[in-house]
Amino acid sequence: MAFASKKEDESGLSSYYNNKTTVIQEARVFNDTPVSPRKCRALLTRIVYMIYVGETFGTQEATTLFFGTTKLFQNKDSALRQAVYLAIKELATTAEDVIMVTSSIMKDMQANSDVIYRPNAIRALCRIIDPSMAQGVERFFKAAIVDRNPAISTAALVSAYHLFPFAKDVVKRWVNEAQEAVNAKSSSSFFGSSSSGGGGYLGFGAGSNQPSGPQAIQSSSYIAQYHALGLLYLIRQQDRMAVTKMIQQLGGGKSGAGTTLKNPIALCMLIRYAAKVIEEDPNVQRQMIELLEGWLRHKSDMVNYEAARAICELKHVQPQQLTKSIAVLQLFLSSPKPVLKFAATRTLAALALNHPQAVATCNVDLEGLIADSNRSVATYAITTLLKTGNEASVDRLIKQITGFMAEISDEFKVIIVDAVRSLCLKFPSKHSSMLTFLSGVLRDEGGYDFKRAVVEAMFDMIKYIGDSKEQALSHLCEFIEDCEFTKLSVRILHLLGLEGPKSPQPAKYIRFIYNRVVLENATVRAAAVTSLAKFGVNSAEVGLKRSISVLLRRCLDDVDDEVRDRAALYLKVFKEKPLADAYVKEESVFSLAALEAKLVAYVKDPSASSEPLDVSSVPKISRAQAAQEAARPSSLDTIGAPIAKSTSPAPQAPTAAEKQSAYAQQLAEVPEFAPYGTILNSTATPAQLTESETEYQVTCVKHIFKEHIVFQFNVSNTIPDTVLEQVSVIMTPQDEEIGLTEDFIIPLPSLTSASSPGIVYVSFTRENPTQYTIGSFGCTLKFISKELDPTTQEPEEEGYEDEYQVEDVELSAGGDYIIPSYATFGSEWDRMRSGPSATETFLLGAMESLKAACDSIVEVLNMEPLGGSEVPTSDSVHTLQLSGLATGGGGKVLARCRMTYSRGTGVTIELGVRAEKQEVCDLVVAAIA
Repeated sequence: MAFASKKEDESGLSSYYNNKTTVIQEARVFNDTPVSPRKCRALLTRIVYMIYVGETFGTQEATTLFFGTTKLFQNKDSALRQAVYLAIKELATTAEDVIMVTSSIMKDMQANSDVIYRPNAIRALCRIIDPSMAQGVERFFKAAIVDRNPAISTAALVSAYHLFPFAKDVVKRWVNEAQEAVNAKSSSSFFGSSSSGGGGYLGFGAGSNQPSGPQAIQSSSYIAQYHALGLLYLIRQQDRMAVTKMIQQLGGGKSGAGTTLKNPIALCMLIRYAAKVIEEDPNVQRQMIELLEGWLRHKSDMVNYEAARAICELKHVQPQQLTKSIAVLQLFLSSPKPVLKFAATRTLAALALNHPQAVATCNVDLEGLIADSNRSVATYAITTLLKTGNEASVDRLIKQITGFMAEISDEFKVIIVDAVRSLCLKFPSKHSSMLTFLSGVLRDEGGYDFKRAVVEAMFDMIKYIGDSKEQALSHLCEFIEDCEFTKLSVRILHLLGLEGPKSPQPAKYIRFIYNRVVLENATVRAAAVTSLAKFGVNSAEVGLKRSISVLLRRCLDDVDDEVRDRAALYLKVFKEKPLADAYVKEESVFSLAALEAKLVAYVKDPSASSEPLDVSSVPKISRAQAAQEAARPSSLDTIGAPIAKSTSPAPQAPTAAEKQSAYAQQLAEVPEFAPYGTILNSTATPAQLTESETEYQVTCVKHIFKEHIVFQFNVSNTIPDTVLEQVSVIMTPQDEEIGLTEDFIIPLPSLTSASSPGIVYVSFTRENPTQYTIGSFGCTLKFISKELDPTTQEPEEEGYEDEYQVEDVELSAGGDYIIPSYATFGSEWDRMRSGPSATETFLLGAMESLKAACDSIVEVLNMEPLGGSEVPTSDSVHTLQLSGLATGGGGKVLARCRMTYSRGTGVTIELGVRAEKQEVCDLVVAAIA
């Protein structure tokens, strides 16, 4: 063994297995007479291993190996035959003419074949056959699915998964066989080999002690039920009622005792299906929760936990419905199995975000896990305690956390820091001890993600807890002295430039900032220069401004041109107040994407060339938002009609300004809209007019022009083998005096499930362009439905006219006529004091908290919340500040919502609005009313 280890160190197994040329040359052993099963198995093992580790074979190479491997079908060695199937299954995706071995594989699929060959043959056949051949082998798969041998049944069921995307109609006919596999009462099977040279299940090892003849082994795993249930759901997933009925039939009633599912994994899958049904259809929540609670008493810990987790993760679950689930998780907390403790603490930590009082019953058990040897369990236990604890226990918990922060990974450190950040906002009076803890862990070793989490926590404390500002800024100044991450240094310097001049002693931060100019790289030096300039402009001390000018002059000799240019700019700015107000004091900038769209529309509009560009309608964003607005490619696919599900990663969501630009580009390609001019606004989020699981899916986007309104309906057809022709949307206003006149409809000529989605446009003329039209429209989808010929995929000549009722479309005050735009609220509110205004008082009795009221108002008005006012710092009193731009030359609009909350009454709001036009004030008030 010592010699083998030394040899492995010299050459390495990797070079042996990954040498593709050697493997191809050694493939001649397949042609030897007689064939050596041992050599062939060893070579096949290397081929499969190379494929598994990512090695790729060319088409010609794969074809040569594939047909060389198929020659081994004549050998009677069962272990070799299994290796052959494994190899051809992997090579079939690259090799050519693989369909030629179909007859050999189907021979081993026969019911009278040796039982050890059949599962391998089934798995290989689904990779070999063409989708058009699925119907020809249907009887073989049907027989295999209901076979009493679980290896054969499971192989057929899993192969059906692979065939389903290509031969849906064929696989859907196997539903009865899949149902029979689910209801199977026995699971006996035969394993073994009829060859004296047989190896294990994969057959790669010779000389093993396997019996020479078949040996009956009784299996109690019922694993075929798991695969059969998955196939049944795959077939029925578009029919929510069928899925609900299947869950109820297999659930076995309220207690779960009568279920036919014996396999715990199958039961876990059924529980996940039940949770998904509840999410899609809240009407069945009560009966589904009864089923889930029945599984809480199952004999399998796996099923108990899955049911408890499913109930805890429901979106609209009530606290009283969590009692039984939390009791099960509490039992797991005292389990000797670490995996159960970890699962229970992680679930309780997630649940504590929304239902801390319900989880508080487990606090005694969680405190006992703080000293658990498994630090992952201890981390989640402390995280949960931080979310559920009271103000009196904060200091004790912080001391316990400090003791083991050095023993856990960065991933769990981030979790704890996030919990501490939430605790800071919950108990502002304890900010001192929590800041001390955060500053301590900031000095510890850690990666970027961990340090960023700590810095973000301090930023939030500065933003929402005024008393913590001085202490937090001091800790951040100490941190940047030794900070190794450029991004964090730049962000901290930016914050110091914003908050430092407002502090009682701004001069104490200058030393820390100027040290960065002397000691750091060019990026940090440039940020430090900008931060110094903000102190010079915003500070009232003449001596401080003179000192900063001296420091900036030293920067004129910097080796980096960016640092020199910034220093020169700010020295010039110091001498002229208008420049200082525009380039340093101003906290907002134009959204680059919105400004670009405005410029493009101005250049393309021939009638606008005689007039100067008006940027008053371009929304603004804060400088912090501008820093985060990265250059991302706009994609119509991400903002247009709904797209089919894909396994590829989801694209990063575009910003609101990018969506506006993309919509403008999309509408510019429609000739009928060319005379309409520049688009003023488009709704950022398409309104869903149908359920997500219906056969036709429709969303609506509204485009506002100066004299027109265009409704864009994104339509998807999910019914296969059906084409919709002459697709249009009929809109009927609920109010005849709405002030809109329909111009025309641009229908969709043809729509299939493959070509989905498509777009239907409906255009209206605004009778009074200065008036903000508000109203509702009833909508009906009209089309001619035709069947597709299964062979030619051409639509039949005759079809039938049909209608499909969808949800109403509303023109609302905020989302359609107001664009979010950043502003400095205090100065702008005072400036607009003498202009048009409106004040009203409202009672929102349905709101359960100030946070819910803030979220609702921001959504309805579609305005930009300022200064972090969207997050209340008190449970009883709060002021929400909002800013926006009204379309059609309406100008700026500000709203101030003073709110009070009392239990039983709800949220009382005093809404104050100031705008440049009275019509805009009335619009905002009408939106809340």
